Amino acid sequence: MSTSLTVLPAWMEIADSPVHDEARQHAKEEALAALVEQYASTLYRVAFSVLRNASDAEDAVQEAFLRVLRHRDTLEEIRDHRVWLIRIVWNIVLDRKRRAKTRPETDDVADLARVLPANGLSAEQQASAAQHHAHVLVCVDQLPAKEREVLMLSAFEELTSVEIASVLGITESSVRSRLFRARNLMADLLQHPRSLR
Repeated sequence: MSTSLTVLPAWMEIADSPVHDEARQHAKEEALAALVEQYASTLYRVAFSVLRNASDAEDAVQEAFLRVLRHRDTLEEIRDHRVWLIRIVWNIVLDRKRRAKTRPETDDVADLARVLPANGLSAEQQASAAQHHAHVLVCVDQLPAKEREVLMLSAFEELTSVEIASVLGITESSVRSRLFRARNLMADLLQHPRSLR
């Protein structure tokens, strides 16, 4: 049995006494602010990839952090904050999609293509990259929902199969088989564009 040093968050090291409650609360708020700063862009990308609307994605991220704020006393129990936060925002956006019942026909894939990085490219290369990204995203949109979900989390957010399984609440083998199907369908769509629906 190996032993390892555990580094406690600053707020956990503050002694238990009413005098130190304010300092502990301040440390918790600083830790939460750092968490927000570290993962805000990741959560925004996840929300936007599903909702395809900037203000809706921002609202979903805000709602995710409000939920985190309500559970801030249990933050030290969370092993992987990134996966935990992605799961929260994923559930929020899926709930919003369910409430909206149907996906609007006016989804603008170009909006998502614009948020993808194109640093260090010439104007011509940026235009070409944007066209390619838009084409890829159109193909992603044509995938069946289950395959689309795992592909977005794998390719866009670079989550592992274990992490995706945790976010979606499915088995790791289901993730792997859905990813396999998604990649095969994407390869086919990129070579021969057509509708799967």
